[in-house]
This record gives sequence, structure tokens and C-alpha cells, in this order.
Amino acid sequence: MYKIKILNFEKKYLLDELIKIFLRPDQYVLIEEDEMDVDLVFNEENFSEKRTIYRQIYDKLSVLTGKQPEWGILTGIRPVKLCGELYENLQDVDLTLRILKEEYYISEEKAQLIMDTYLHQKDFCGMAPEKSAGIYIGIPFCPTRCVYCSFASNQVPDIEIAKYLTALHKEIEYTGRRMKECGLTAETIYIGGGTPTTLSARQLAELIKHIKDSFDLSQLKEFTIEAGRPDTITEEKLAVIQSAGIERISINPQSMKQHTLDLIGRGHKPEDITKAFALAKEHHFQSINADVIAGLPEENAEDFLETLRELLSLAPENITVHCLAVKRASRLKDIDKDFHYKQAEIVAEMLGKGRKILEEAGYIPYYMYRQKHMAGAFENTGYCKKDKDCIYNIRIMDEHQTIIALGAGGITKVYFPAENRLERVPNVTNYQEYINRIDEMLDRKEKNLFMEV
Repeated sequence: MYKIKILNFEKKYLLDELIKIFLRPDQYVLIEEDEMDVDLVFNEENFSEKRTIYRQIYDKLSVLTGKQPEWGILTGIRPVKLCGELYENLQDVDLTLRILKEEYYISEEKAQLIMDTYLHQKDFCGMAPEKSAGIYIGIPFCPTRCVYCSFASNQVPDIEIAKYLTALHKEIEYTGRRMKECGLTAETIYIGGGTPTTLSARQLAELIKHIKDSFDLSQLKEFTIEAGRPDTITEEKLAVIQSAGIERISINPQSMKQHTLDLIGRGHKPEDITKAFALAKEHHFQSINADVIAGLPEENAEDFLETLRELLSLAPENITVHCLAVKRASRLKDIDKDFHYKQAEIVAEMLGKGRKILEEAGYIPYYMYRQKHMAGAFENTGYCKKDKDCIYNIRIMDEHQTIIALGAGGITKVYFPAENRLERVPNVTNYQEYINRIDEMLDRKEKNLFMEV
């Protein structure tokens, strides 16, 4: 057990996040300033700028553990945003890369990844239009709960879903009306979850009708719905989505290995993915995304790469490669609290070889982000074919546009361009609380969103 003392640094939790990349929580303890028996001491007063204390921690723990994390001293979830801010200030690619590597200790490969991703985003969609917003609509229901997920709302009676949709329709109608009154237009709409196709075809049709009747869609560039689990996808539901003019969907295998799917509680078969893709292709969607996860239990690198190869044969326009993030309230965390620490080496191999396979197949990285408790402390990366980027994904990571989130667990982020800052306006997470407190959710949006824009 290492005893670590941090002096004169107000937000110790930020340094704690970096320490956790090197050491498991049971391997160290942060001790109070007046204790003398310590192994490591970091004092911010000894440093001229804040990044120096991060580098000191990295240097000492790297020697102590032998680890050299590829993301260096970064603990934040938006490295592309950091790269963009540096580049816009310096206007020099090589100098930006040098700073990322020398001052942030980011590896050559990861620095180039975020530079390539930023330049692609800049070229593809630029800055968000003035007085525009992204709309997120959450459906917090799933057929089953995956082993790595902390998601609380699983299978619920139809009557509960109906009650939820009544409340959600109310929030949609209110938000659409107030956006029009404030001169805000929707650039993108994203229906996520959960699993939106847990809804019946009729419920999906009613939801989409409420959206189209409520919002000003004259400037809409993109409408996405996560079809998600193949065991919830039917021809009737896809017909509803396609007939509404929605051209972008997700079909998410996570793995194409049956043993893995059984192990993580997905409840579907690899052939269900193939059938779902065939159905979707019949409806001529312009863009289909497929999510996969690197670092799933009992998978080796070849298992992951074989999943990618099978997906490539289905020709999705987007493939999003996630690293397994073990949530605190997940069953996997209960089974093995240190699981994600053990996966670093194998996930590094999966990501490196996977990126090569995808780029050779014509996919380019177009957005990426990081999460806490990720296997190997790596990253999630969205790959796409040419001109098949998801604008919503880019905007939400860029944080230069208001994102209005509707439904249980939705977190609206109000962007103030003059100050270049965001203000969070959360809805309650529990869907039953959301139903009971829907008027309070509308009031929150009125006071903290619409009275501010």
C-alpha cells in the first residue's frame, strides 16, 4: 500500500484520476497533509504551472510501476477538443503535435489520432450554425441488462412504457414550442437509450410524429435512431423509421462471438445481427452504425478482430469501437472489481490491429472520446466511410453547441458562446421519477435554458 500526499492542490480528485491509471484503488491511499509517514509527496507550490504536477506524478509512478500510459497525463474525456484548442491558438500541426507529446506525454500514435480526427472534423462540418441545437431523446428501456452496464431500467410492463411516453411527448411538445419562440432550430436529432426499439412499431410512429410536429426541422441535417439490439429490430419498426425519413440507424452487435454474447447477457445470436443488417439494407438507410467493444470477458485479440472482419462483410457505413468501461454498479464490477486493470495489454493489441484493419477497409476516425474505468484507460473511436460522419457525435464532444436532452437521465448542456462555457441542466435519472416530476423538468428547462438563450 503506497501512501501518497498531495499538498496545495485544491482539486485532488483530478490527480487521483491520474494515479488510478497506474495503481488500483487498493494499492494506494491519499493521506492528510499533517501525516509524516508517506511514500510519495506532490506539492503544487513547487511548480510554475499546473501541468507540471501531473508530469511529476506520471514520471514517478511510471518508474514505480513500469507503466507508460499512451494518453500521458490526460484524464479528461475529450482529447480532440484539447487538440483543437491548441491548434486554433498555434495554427501549426507539427507544433501542436509536439506539445501534445512533450507537455502532455501523449504517445506518437495517440497524438496523431486526435490530430487526424480534429482536422477531419474541421473539414467536414466546421463550427455549429448560430442559434442551432442538437436534440437528444432518451428511451431508458432495454430487453436485458448487460453484465458491464449499470443501467437501472430494464424490462418493465407495457403500462410503464406508455406512462413514460406520455411524459416524454409532453416534454417534446414544450421544448419544440419554446425553441421556435426563441429562434432555435434543430441541426441534429438523436434518439438513444437504452434501446429505442424496445418500443413497439406503433409507439415509435407516435414518438416520431410528436417530434416532427413539434420541432422546426427546416435546418435539420441529420436524424438518428439507435435500433441497437438486433433482437428488438423488426421489419415493421424499420418501415416506420424509414417512412419517416430517418436515414441513420445503429445496429449494435458488441461481439459476433456467441460465447461472449451469452457471457455478457446480450440475449441474441450473431445471425440475428446478420438478419437485422439484411432487413435494414432492404430499407435503404443511408448510414448504419455498428458498435463493438474491445476487452470483453474471455475474448482475445483474434476474437475481437474476427468480429470486425465479420462486420466489414456486412458493410456498415460507421463502426464505433468502444473499450470496455466497467461501471461501478455493474454486475461485472461485482464479479471482478479489477477487471479493467487487467485488460490493458490485450486491449492495446485489439485497438492497434483493429484500427489498421478498418483503415485498410476505407474507414477513417471521425470522433473519439474517453471514459472513466475503461479497460487500459484507452479510448472509444468512431470510424466512418467518406461523408458518413455522425454530426451529433462530433458536436456533443466538441462542446460548442447547445445540446437539449429530453427524457429520463437526459443532461441538457447550454452553450454560451461569448464566454465559451456550458451550463448543465439535468433531468432526473429514474424513469418513474421523470414521469411523476415532468412539470419540474419543464420548469428546469424554462429557467436554465430558454430564459438564457
